Amino acid sequence: MSLSFSAETHICQWKHPQYTGSQLGHFCCSKLECGSFAMIIVTFCLSLVFLYFWTEAQNDYNDFDWFNFGNLGFWFPWSMMLLATAAVFFTYIAFLLLLAVCLLSEGQRLYLHCGHKIGILVTLIFSIAAIAVLSDLWNEKWETVLLSFQMTAPYLQVGGVLLMTLLSWPLASHFFCLRQRVRRMVIIGLYGAVLMSLYLVPLGMYSPCIKERNSLGPAPALIGHRGAPMLAPENTYMSFEKVVAAGGDGLETDVTISYDGIPFLMHDKSLRRTTNVEDIFPNRTHSTAAMFTWNELQQLNAGAWFFSQNPFKTASSLSPEDRIQAQNQSVCTLRAVLELAAQYGKLVIFDLYRPPRGHPYRDMWISRTLEVIQSESSIHSNQVLWLPPELRELVQETDPELQQTSGSLAPVEELQQNHIVRLNLHYSSMSEAEISKYSAVNISTNLYVVSEPWLFSLAWCAGVHSVTTNAVHILKKLRRPLFFMTPQEYSTMWVLTDMVSLIVILVVFIFHWQRKQRVNLCSGRNMIHDNGCSPEFRTGTNDVLSLTML
Repeated sequence: MSLSFSAETHICQWKHPQYTGSQLGHFCCSKLECGSFAMIIVTFCLSLVFLYFWTEAQNDYNDFDWFNFGNLGFWFPWSMMLLATAAVFFTYIAFLLLLAVCLLSEGQRLYLHCGHKIGILVTLIFSIAAIAVLSDLWNEKWETVLLSFQMTAPYLQVGGVLLMTLLSWPLASHFFCLRQRVRRMVIIGLYGAVLMSLYLVPLGMYSPCIKERNSLGPAPALIGHRGAPMLAPENTYMSFEKVVAAGGDGLETDVTISYDGIPFLMHDKSLRRTTNVEDIFPNRTHSTAAMFTWNELQQLNAGAWFFSQNPFKTASSLSPEDRIQAQNQSVCTLRAVLELAAQYGKLVIFDLYRPPRGHPYRDMWISRTLEVIQSESSIHSNQVLWLPPELRELVQETDPELQQTSGSLAPVEELQQNHIVRLNLHYSSMSEAEISKYSAVNISTNLYVVSEPWLFSLAWCAGVHSVTTNAVHILKKLRRPLFFMTPQEYSTMWVLTDMVSLIVILVVFIFHWQRKQRVNLCSGRNMIHDNGCSPEFRTGTNDVLSLTML
C-alpha cells in the first residue's frame, strides 16, 4: 500500500503504473531518472541552506522590511512572506525526496510526473535566486549563520547522525541487492566516510555555551533599542516607558537637532516613515527632519503609523488603554528621555546626527546636545554613554564624567588614549576572545541589535556586558542561556548518540544480510521446486507488484 501511494504521488495519476523494477543485482534507474533524483537532492540541499539562513536571520527581519519600504515606498511584511515561501518549497521537496528514496530502495522507478519536474525546477530557481540576491544585498547575514552554528552545531550533529541512521535502511536494502563489487564498495565507502565524520565532528567543535556553570557570568544588561518598539511606536516617550516597566537597564535612541535648536528623537533623515507629515505638511514629505522647527514637529502624530504598518506584528497585543496612548504619541525630545532615565537610574546611549548645510546649528550640534545634558536635565553625566566620535577630545574636556563609547574596534592602547570605557558593536563582531581581552582592561562591550533569544544566549555565554534590543520584555524573562550545557553533559550526549546510532546501523545491515540469505535460499529451492519457497520468505518481483496493485 505504501509503495502504491508513493508511486501515485510521483506520477500524479490515479492509476497504478506497470511495474518495471530492476532485476536483483542491477541498478533500477535510467540515466534520466538518475538525473532527476540528483536534481531532487541538489534542490533539497539548496532549499535547506536558504531556509536555515533565513530562519536564523529573524533577528533582522524588521531592518529588511524597512529597507524594502525605503526602496519601494510602501509597507509589506516581505520577511515573513519569504520565510513562508521557503518553508513551503522545502517541505514539498523534502516530501518528494522521501518518496523517491522509498521507491528506489524497493527497486521501483520514480515515474516523476512533469508537474513535479516543474515544481523541482521552480524550487531550485527560487533557492538559487534568493541566496544570490540576499548574499549581494545582505552579505553580512552569513556571519549570523556562522554565529548560529556556535549554538546549534551540537544539535545539528545529533540530527545528522539521526538522518544517516535512518538512511541505513534503504541503503542496506540496496547494498545487498547489488552484484557489482565496485558499486558496493563506493556506496559503503561514501556512507561510512560521512557517518564517521559526523561521529567525530564534536572533536573540533566550539560553542561558548558549553562550559562549566560556575564560569558563566551574569546576563547582559538590556538597553531598549529606540525604546520598546514591539510594544509602542519607536522613539516615543511611551516606548521608553515600556522599557522601564519591563525592567530594562538602559535606553537607546537617535537624536536630531530641530531648526530652532531643540534636540529631538528621530532615526530617519525624513519624517515620512514614523509620522503623518504627508497629511500635515504635504509639500515637505521628503524634507530633512532637522529642517523643521520644534513648533512644526509638535503638530505631527508619531504613533498612528504603528498600527497601520504593525512592524513587529505585535500591535494587536496592546491593551485598549495602550492603543489609545500609542495612537496619540508625538515627537519626543531628548530632554524628556534624559529625565526619565534620571528618574529611574537608567543608562542612555544615542546616535547624534549632524544637521545639514544651511542649518543654524550645523556647527553647534555637539555643544547644544551637551548643554541639554548638563543644564536642561537632571541626569548624571555618568549615566550617558557618549557615542558620537566627532570632537571627542573636546567633549571629554567639557564633561569628563561621560562614558566615552566607541562604535568600532581598535587596539587597546588607542582606546585607552581616547578614554574609551565601552565598545558599541554590531553583534556580528561577537568574539569571546576579543570580549575577554577588552574586559581585562575595564572596557565593556555592548552589542546591537540583539532581539532573538538564541543570539542573546550566545552573547551571554561569550561574556558580553550589555546588548541593545527590540525585545527587552522577552529577553528579561530568560533565566539561563538557551542550549547551555556543561562539557560533561555534552560528552554524554555525544557518546550515547554515536553508540546508539552505530548499534542500530549494525542491526539494520545484519537484518538485510539475513534477508538476502533467505532470498538466495528461496531462489535455490525455486530451481528444484517449481512452486517456490514458503510465502513468508518470498520477496521477489511478484510480491512488489502485488504491493503496488493494493
